Amino acid sequence: MIDLNLALIGNSCLGALIDAKAKIVWGCFPRFDGDAMFCSLLQAVSQTDQTGFWAIDLLDAAGDEQAYVPNTPVLTTRLYDRHGGAVEITDFAPHFHQYGRMFCPMMLVRRARRLAGSPRIRVRLRLAHSWGAERPGITYGSNHVRYVAPAVALRLTTNASITAILQETPFFLQDQLTLLLGPDETVQDAVDVVGRRFEEETVAYWHEWVRSLAIPFEWQSAVIRAAICLKLNAFDDTGAIIAAVTTSIPEASNSERTWDYRYCWLRDAYFVVNALNRLSATRTMERYLAYIIDVSAGATNGRLQPVYRIDGGAQLEEHTVQSLAGYRGMGPVRLGNQASRQIQNDVYGSAVLAATHVFFDRRLYLTGSEELFRRLEKLGESARRLYVEPDAGLWELRGSPRVHTFSSVMCWVACDRLAHIANRLALADRAHYWRAQADDLHRIISERAWSERLGSFVATLDGDTLDASLLLLAELRFLSARDPRFAATVVQVGRELKRGDYVFRYAEADHLGVPQNAFVVCTFWYIDALAAVGRTEEARTLFENLLTRRNPHGLLAEHIDPRTGELWGNFVQTYSMVGLINSAVRLSVPWEQAF
Repeated sequence: MIDLNLALIGNSCLGALIDAKAKIVWGCFPRFDGDAMFCSLLQAVSQTDQTGFWAIDLLDAAGDEQAYVPNTPVLTTRLYDRHGGAVEITDFAPHFHQYGRMFCPMMLVRRARRLAGSPRIRVRLRLAHSWGAERPGITYGSNHVRYVAPAVALRLTTNASITAILQETPFFLQDQLTLLLGPDETVQDAVDVVGRRFEEETVAYWHEWVRSLAIPFEWQSAVIRAAICLKLNAFDDTGAIIAAVTTSIPEASNSERTWDYRYCWLRDAYFVVNALNRLSATRTMERYLAYIIDVSAGATNGRLQPVYRIDGGAQLEEHTVQSLAGYRGMGPVRLGNQASRQIQNDVYGSAVLAATHVFFDRRLYLTGSEELFRRLEKLGESARRLYVEPDAGLWELRGSPRVHTFSSVMCWVACDRLAHIANRLALADRAHYWRAQADDLHRIISERAWSERLGSFVATLDGDTLDASLLLLAELRFLSARDPRFAATVVQVGRELKRGDYVFRYAEADHLGVPQNAFVVCTFWYIDALAAVGRTEEARTLFENLLTRRNPHGLLAEHIDPRTGELWGNFVQTYSMVGLINSAVRLSVPWEQAF
């Protein structure tokens, strides 16, 4: 059965998912939001698993084991046959410094070597294009195969038999083989030499990158793996960070909750920047901040949309794909995201909150200027005007708009942080203006979002239901963690939204019915809130439990089944891995107290 026990490889240009048998089942070219030329994870309609994958099969296979090279996204898979034969397959995407710049080409490298016996293998490279509807045209030479599709042409360069590749005929692996799938360009050296150098340089790059991280004393391996995943989901060319490399992995079985997450959501900015800052991953953080500032500066009339393409483009029209049946046959498969057209008023606070870093963090090349502040003020004016206007909310509800507390609070955040920035720039009149606006918003939100009947803040102004975003009221500094209203809200959220050890986004029905699975990051938010109000041991227990629900490679999807612990939703989910990092940093004993 298809599941999400998959490994992620990538290089901040593209990402690919690999199953336990070393089959590549997902990958988009030429970048994250491109055509899924590896798409068997979503199953073709007409011929299930007959296209959109890359397998290196060991005949008469009897066992397998798989692991990352420590502190890297380089994956090794060992396959064993029934006759004592064994082969090791190494998969990665090149990523290292070369000629004074970062080298992260549109390329996947696979290296297979004999470990024991006489292993007999077969290489099946079945690329697709147009989302599984077509196969690319093929031409070949003495040591390469070209795959030509409308959007991109790829070249496989290898020291394996080209006939064996084209005809998928088995052969005995005598020593080792290298396969480079990348741009339609000639490889300038022997393919095994290139593959070996790329592997050595990539491993060295990641080891050095991990060495530069600031990590907590506890749960170091989990945090390092999460940090690597966060880096892999960052598009190096523009700085955008995608929500996940996949589209249309359903949030729950047969739920029709299938969305395309290969884009950049502005609301993720605060949490991602916070995690990167805590890790001291300064370059990645700065690139992301630059992307957010550029998108915000280009907002027409101060209006932001919730999600953008990784190149900053605004067009993400949503449509369904008929050629793919979906994960386990559970469609629909969607491209684009209707959320780009929704009204989500929290985005103004998200953009201002992220941009605040450039005014206060002296490590950054980016510097906060008065000109940038004036641009951000346009977002603040939008926030001030819209804070009690109905919207789709951070959960992107597709039913009737309401005035969501989180959106209102984030509008307050925009005004509050602008006041702080103005003070930093010694703009006294603007600081006074934005502090007055923030105070007004805070007073009204506090009155209308508090329910005396429930003894808690609620999800919508003047409403009577809860959602998990209320757990962020102290994190966003709308309330002090010592405020008894916050402690009471944490209790009420736990009572209403917690199922077993996991927290749901909300419990009420939406346009697709009642949610079946828990949203992983909400449990991390609950853990953080428990720690903030002094319930630290309870928080640590829940955190340790959630770590056990990662897949064998330490990765998390968007959702989790509270009954079985099975992962659902798009994968690998940036939000979930960021939640892990932030909770680990909050809960870990300090280094100076560790020994």
